[in-house]
Amino acid sequence: MKRAAYVLVAAALLLLAAYPVFAQQGEAMVRVVHASPDAPAVDVLVNGNRALTDIEYMTVTPYQTLDPGSYQVQMVPAGEDQPIVIDAMLDLQAGMDYTAIATGLLNDIQPLVLVDDNTPPAAGRTKIRFVHLSPNAPAVDIAVAGGPVLFSNVPFRGVGGYTEVDAGTYNLEVREAGTNNVVLAVPNVAVRGDRVYTVYAMGIVGGEPPLEAVVTFDAQGPTAAEVAAAEPPTILESTENSMLGE
Repeated sequence: MKRAAYVLVAAALLLLAAYPVFAQQGEAMVRVVHASPDAPAVDVLVNGNRALTDIEYMTVTPYQTLDPGSYQVQMVPAGEDQPIVIDAMLDLQAGMDYTAIATGLLNDIQPLVLVDDNTPPAAGRTKIRFVHLSPNAPAVDIAVAGGPVLFSNVPFRGVGGYTEVDAGTYNLEVREAGTNNVVLAVPNVAVRGDRVYTVYAMGIVGGEPPLEAVVTFDAQGPTAAEVAAAEPPTILESTENSMLGE
């Protein structure tokens, strides 16, 4: 099932044109992901000011540049001031890239802040990582169908660290960790050389919204400073085979 992916404009996060972003010396780069499957649309407050409005589930922002420093980030239902469902401090360092993610079901929603490595892969290769954001799924392996395991034993809110692969199109499988039980087939994942990607697993196993794979193009060589604000995330056709944990 394909779902429209919203590319929102960050604000704390000053509005930028939909063109690749170039990190400037002395700045940080930040993007936001809404991955809480039962949470409504939300607004984001930055240092007490409403910065983002009406953010839907499965929204992924392009990277935005910010001055280094500490920011109070709060999340509330869209158009409301209460309840504050996330209240966190985000400490940004110059020259670093970050992804801030709202994770978990609404009764256990928590922020997950990742430090992104958008340095380029080897020439002609692709760098990719996996982020497990399905709250009712146990630890999983991510493997190439008929090929190697790329990420092993990744728990909920866990990250399979960056690995390099050849450019091409892959049929991926999400398996129960340590088994050959395929619970989600993700065919035709196309990755291009000299780029950095993240694959997110979002949704509810055996429920709604369903478990799906979302792929974002994060950076492009040879400098990896060019980031695809103009290329939205891809929500892949996938087939859920069985409920994890059965």
